[in-house]
Amino acid sequence: MAPVLELRNITKQFPGVLANDHINLRLEEGEILALLGENGAGKSTLMNILYGLYEPDEGEVFIRGEQVAIEGPADAIRQGIGMVHQHFMLIPVLTVTENVMLGDETVSTPIRILKRDKVAARIRELSEQHGLHVDPDARVQSLSVGVRQRVEIIKVLYRHANILILDEPTAVLTPQEADELFDILRSLRQQGVSIIFISHKLREVLELADRVMVIRRGKVVGETKTEEADQAQLAEMMVGRQVALTVAKGPAQVGEPVLEVKDLYVMDDRLQMTVDGVSLTVHAGEVLGVAGVQGNGQTEFVEALTGLRQVRAGKVSIDGEDITNASPRKLVEAGVAHIPEDRQADGLVLRFPVADNFVINTYYKPPFAKGWRVNRAAIDEQAERLIRDFDIRTPSAYVPVSNLSGGNQQKVIVAREFSRPIRLLVANQPTRGLDVGSIEYIHQQLINKRDAGVAVLLVSAELDEIMGLSDRIAVMFHGKITAVVDANEVSKEQVGLMMAGSSLEEALKQAPARSDAPIEAIL
Repeated sequence: MAPVLELRNITKQFPGVLANDHINLRLEEGEILALLGENGAGKSTLMNILYGLYEPDEGEVFIRGEQVAIEGPADAIRQGIGMVHQHFMLIPVLTVTENVMLGDETVSTPIRILKRDKVAARIRELSEQHGLHVDPDARVQSLSVGVRQRVEIIKVLYRHANILILDEPTAVLTPQEADELFDILRSLRQQGVSIIFISHKLREVLELADRVMVIRRGKVVGETKTEEADQAQLAEMMVGRQVALTVAKGPAQVGEPVLEVKDLYVMDDRLQMTVDGVSLTVHAGEVLGVAGVQGNGQTEFVEALTGLRQVRAGKVSIDGEDITNASPRKLVEAGVAHIPEDRQADGLVLRFPVADNFVINTYYKPPFAKGWRVNRAAIDEQAERLIRDFDIRTPSAYVPVSNLSGGNQQKVIVAREFSRPIRLLVANQPTRGLDVGSIEYIHQQLINKRDAGVAVLLVSAELDEIMGLSDRIAVMFHGKITAVVDANEVSKEQVGLMMAGSSLEEALKQAPARSDAPIEAIL
């Protein structure tokens, strides 16, 4: 019996980069195939070819044994292929119904009025059938990230997709939302939907997928059933070497306070008080991890600390100097580094070259400038060094940073912030979208900064990352810091309960204590 999908000898080359090198892929009916690979390995390029966003230089696509020509997304949709992109393709001000029907409007004739009620009824039917729990009348801007992910899935199911591509679907989800997504995908598999699941998270791959295919530098380097693999084997296949799955760190050498926050109040865009009287201190030589389910004020808290949002009340100081509501440039001058949650909105100028993004906050300082004159040679020299040191996959330092994969865009930010003298590092989702080799490197760099006396404030939706890197953990719930604990004295389960609203005393009673086993911060 022919597979649902078969790609034969798919080859795609961009200037200076062979993205896909004669790749073959098979997908069976009702199968979840995980596609693994480093940042820039060619996974997204391959899927963009399948979805009609790119045209291959060589190769053929077969659907149920018949060769098909896919010259655009409309052709892919007609063949039953749907794609959920890493960055959601939704219009926030429209309702769920309007987003789902956009481009495939159902209208009455002859006056051609949009039949929203009919589409909404179909959305409710799909939602109930697949356990998606989405309100058709809700505006997308009011939905959590996890629910927006479900809307994207409903969009492709509404168009009768039976081959579903998910590109890094859990990159912006909390652990709870990821678990809910996996339940949905398992349900789709039972109903005969075939799924290609692109991820860097090896534990998720082993938990969800039936089979794994690994791409490295544009070539397929291995394939295995998940029941016959483990995390270490998959990591080595991806990177081409053994990867340390735990972070090597010694006891923290804690120094003087660097960041002090007292009674901080911050509003969100809807003028709701999402940071509600937060106080904390981060010392030189320690990592303070902020744990919390996304949407509990972490985003606004970090924005207030880094000059991106106004503080309504309270005080923020660095090394004793009041920097409340200081501009981003003043914070850079004070030695603050920032890895933002949204790399494209707050971390990069997408149309600028990679080299210029490396100096976006230091371009006016020596050696990159002398007075009003820019020293292009110094900028280019640093760019080549950082590209090499951080293994950024780019054909050159002069291509727009928008041309890079999401993970390589993240590496540009990390390289920029780590390449100058700093006193405080505010790292918000620092490894989001990175592969295991890059995560290993970034984690070790965070610990190196901590050991060099930098104060590190780490905010992450990955609880394993918080547990593995932090010396102390502050739990944030409904805009408040509800507990600050020694990371060595609590278990992952206890922190998880506190993230859900339990007090420290309740969590210590209800969940098992921490074992001596090391936390796998990468995975």
